[in-house]
Amino acid sequence: MVRMPVIPIADAADARLADYRDLTDVALRRRLEPERGLYMAEGAKVIERALAAGHEPRSVLMSERWLDSLTVPDATPVYVAPAEVLEAVTGYQVHRGALAAMERPSLPSLERIARDARRIVVLEGIVDHTNVGAIFRSAAGIGADAIVVAPTCADPLYRRSVKVSMGTVFQVPWTRAQEWPGALRTLQEAGFAVAALALADDAVSLDEFAAAGHERIAIVMGAEGDGLSRAAQQAADAVVTIPMAGGVDSLNVAAASAVALWALRPAG
Repeated sequence: MVRMPVIPIADAADARLADYRDLTDVALRRRLEPERGLYMAEGAKVIERALAAGHEPRSVLMSERWLDSLTVPDATPVYVAPAEVLEAVTGYQVHRGALAAMERPSLPSLERIARDARRIVVLEGIVDHTNVGAIFRSAAGIGADAIVVAPTCADPLYRRSVKVSMGTVFQVPWTRAQEWPGALRTLQEAGFAVAALALADDAVSLDEFAAAGHERIAIVMGAEGDGLSRAAQQAADAVVTIPMAGGVDSLNVAAASAVALWALRPAG
């Protein structure tokens, strides 16, 4: 059961709900969430995973019927409001019944991320939050050790990414690269074979790259449409492609991440 203090809210204009206001305004949230040092976790399961990962809640906002579904630290304000107030505040129907404004954790260094990893996924220019969340879920499910996001990649802690990932953004260690494509050189210096997934005349097949038996691999993936930048491809050790059939040239990037991770999983 949720612990006190439970604070009833009747007015959508209540100033205490500023963190939750207008969540559908993507441009606003992209600006304000990093600025305020917060991110949104939606749904009891996602909130519980964030708490289990050691993330600290600033507050929780929920409908009364969800009170028994979640346990939060004693000092966390729990705002309880009717469904119509939740919708007026957030701008959409809160189907999962609970939102938490969470303190954004500090990110580890790239060197720390790479230290003990064998498989790393690197994301460049992926601005679709759904794809970012789905890639984290694949990484968690198939067993990648870490994810590195380039400066041009969407925020993994944006509400939609967190929701689609089912909270695995808290499970898979990740960081944002400060240098690009210099981060790829850092990974190479740490002993990683860098595989750029892209369509190119000189690309090798995923099976062929997997057969080389590299101990440590960084899989670099880019956005649909534009794909990986030329700079990223040139910095990689190999350009790798997933052989396709049926006149299809490529997969959605989230699907491609799952295929590549499975094909390149460590032996044993």
